[in-house]
Amino acid sequence: MKKYRWAVVLVVLAGLAGGAAIYWRGGGETPPAYREVTVTRGNLEVTILSTGVVQPKNRLEIKPPVAGRADEVLVDEGRVVKKGQILAWMSSTERAALIDAARAKGPEEVRRWEDIYRATPVLAPINGTVILRNIEPGQTFTSSDAVFVMSDLLTIKAQVDETDIAQVRLRQSAHIALDAYPNQPFSGHVDQIAYDAKTVNNVTTYEVDVLPEKTPAFMRSGMTANVSFVLSSLENVLLLPGDAVKWRDGHSYVLLPSAKPTGAPVEKEIKTGMSDGKHVEVLEGVAEGDKLLALRLQTGAGTGSASSPLMPFGRRR
Repeated sequence: MKKYRWAVVLVVLAGLAGGAAIYWRGGGETPPAYREVTVTRGNLEVTILSTGVVQPKNRLEIKPPVAGRADEVLVDEGRVVKKGQILAWMSSTERAALIDAARAKGPEEVRRWEDIYRATPVLAPINGTVILRNIEPGQTFTSSDAVFVMSDLLTIKAQVDETDIAQVRLRQSAHIALDAYPNQPFSGHVDQIAYDAKTVNNVTTYEVDVLPEKTPAFMRSGMTANVSFVLSSLENVLLLPGDAVKWRDGHSYVLLPSAKPTGAPVEKEIKTGMSDGKHVEVLEGVAEGDKLLALRLQTGAGTGSASSPLMPFGRRR
């Protein structure tokens, strides 16, 4: 009889153990896993992200005064020139015909006609950069042909969503990175904000001109640029990862390690400031170097997405 009772007890215990194993492995709630985070000090920026295209601020086509032929071209694309600088020498159609006829009579006849009918210079009308050269020596053209195209400045035409345009202002600082040179960012500022919106695929945007503080040599018209408009910035402030802060009923909390090795984390209220969507500024409640706890992000089964109740308060810009 005793042996039978012990057999029943063993079967019950085995069943309980198996059920517990199944519970913890499939569907049962597991104890939360934490990672340690440290309160650090650094800089924080809140920005609006946008994309745009590099274009000349003022694009000027240079056309010859009369139809004719290019005798000599003095500049190439990318050349920076001054107002009034000679870009090329040209002959009118009549002069070109006279010079060609004189060549049949010898060099002296050519020099005589060159002294009588001087070549016409093509001048730069502004200070700027030659961004397009459309002629070569000996090439003929009409007075309606643009033989050169110049630009005084290169600017980025950024498209800003209508939900963000109210936060963009003139002279506002911006960070610029070209797709062709992503590791060579440079600074700029807002130069002009369009009053007329554009709607493409039911998305309404406003065009914002961003002028580089100093135009890099590698910047070219037509390049794609990523622009970050700086809304606000802080230097040397206390920072925490956004997922280390818990938000509830308008208050913010962090988790402190328990004084006991096996104890549960202790919740503490703190005061926060700005957030860039990744980090949160801490105003009160913790100090630099403090060790806190943050929940590890758990990946949802079959979805590949992570979720966490600890979220930053700032909207990602």
